[in-house]
Amino acid sequence: MIDLQPLAILREIDRTGNLTQAAEQLCLTQSAVSHAIRRFEERHGVKLWQREGHKLRFTLAGEYLLALALRVLPQLEHGASVLEDYARGRRGAIRVGMECHPCQDWLMRVVDPFLAQWPDVELDVTTAFQFGGLAALLGHEIDLLVTPDPVERPGLEYRPVFDYELVLAVAQTHPLAQKSRVAPADLASEVLITYPVSRERLDIYTRFLVPAHALPRRHRTVETTDLMLRLVASGRAVSATPNWLLRGAKGVKGVRIGEGIFKSIHLGHRTGDIPGYLEGFVHLAQTVEV
Repeated sequence: MIDLQPLAILREIDRTGNLTQAAEQLCLTQSAVSHAIRRFEERHGVKLWQREGHKLRFTLAGEYLLALALRVLPQLEHGASVLEDYARGRRGAIRVGMECHPCQDWLMRVVDPFLAQWPDVELDVTTAFQFGGLAALLGHEIDLLVTPDPVERPGLEYRPVFDYELVLAVAQTHPLAQKSRVAPADLASEVLITYPVSRERLDIYTRFLVPAHALPRRHRTVETTDLMLRLVASGRAVSATPNWLLRGAKGVKGVRIGEGIFKSIHLGHRTGDIPGYLEGFVHLAQTVEV
């Protein structure tokens, strides 16, 4: 049986970068931390790290144990918070993970009425799983996944929330704004802005550019929708953007991409006995307009 304390120690060392700060975060002395790790190493016959000057470098065993800690500890911590909720008479908790950068404003319009209807339910929204929401859902780290790209897996169910079209956002003064639709070759001289997502998950590449063996002149990423639209409006770049984001955007026009890239936002959750408050959240999400 693996003790939890070494897992917590490795996670804090990974977070803080050194043994001293990790000990402080865990409310332990540095010698207590060193002793706990040494006892673990002797028991299992492995070394967890090696010193390189003032730095610590995890061994392969240490890297494995760190990965285990990052998977297991969040679930145990969540389990403790759930038990605390039950002890305090709360009805439950929902953790929502986001795989959709531009959905945050829409989601906040769902959150407000949900909090009013379910005052005893805790709600947490995170974008920390943009790179792996499916694994987080299967691993019980989140309860709902907002995604435009549902991946079918046993034990999961997806509910469609709303449909939209991915369009090319261009400045109203841009020559492409005069077109009814753009072709892949039209982007050969353009700077394309996207959210920081791998190209394998960007529809502008997988469904438009790559099949035509085309690429933009340059590809850059930004974190926020507001900055993206400002750069587009200035004429510095173009962007593949959900059409609903362009409503009311100043100086920007949406042009159809090829024959059209049509998408849907889904809410994914684990199957089984679904709590009423989770059903309530899904229902609100399906009724709130984009």
